[in-house]
Amino acid sequence: MFITFEGIDGSGKTTQIRLLKEYFEKQKTDCSVFREPGGTDISEQIRTLLLHGGDEMDPVTEMLLFSAARSQLIAEKVNPLLEKGTVVILDRFYDSTVAYQGYGRESATIGVINQLNSIASHKTVPDLTFYLKISADTARKRTEENEKDRMERAGDSFFAKVAAGFDKLASEESRIQTINAEQSVELIHADILKAVQAFSRS
Repeated sequence: MFITFEGIDGSGKTTQIRLLKEYFEKQKTDCSVFREPGGTDISEQIRTLLLHGGDEMDPVTEMLLFSAARSQLIAEKVNPLLEKGTVVILDRFYDSTVAYQGYGRESATIGVINQLNSIASHKTVPDLTFYLKISADTARKRTEENEKDRMERAGDSFFAKVAAGFDKLASEESRIQTINAEQSVELIHADILKAVQAFSRS
């Protein structure tokens, strides 16, 4: 099973991924977790360029670097694990490229980005995607004490476009489960487990 988590920064992805991994471990199910960009030596080096580089980056360059990191992660880690029957959970996947680089940066048309995503993902599609939806105000309050990386410093209007992009994706893709991330951690986890168990039975 291939599961991805999406949402703007502050939506609680890290906590929910940890809880879901613990659930699979209790079920004696092999489970591996990776972050995007990252997860391999090459991808982590690209992550440093993308999130912690000091120079201004062209939006197309940014989009292509995210895609390059993804390609390496899928080829080196994700697909081999899926072939072995391991559950793989990703903190972000190509829906983030659509939302951030497509709707947020307007780096290219959504059609072009979808083509790029297909290439960079080696045509690997998630079985389930959880979109943890929160308001911009909640996100701001949750992250105001955090040190901001290059993407997180993009500003409120940018994140409004990103959130609208995620909303549109969720309305178009049946694999995307929208979760109210304004709820308690326990209720969010319960909603996620319900969807995972329903998928497992199908």
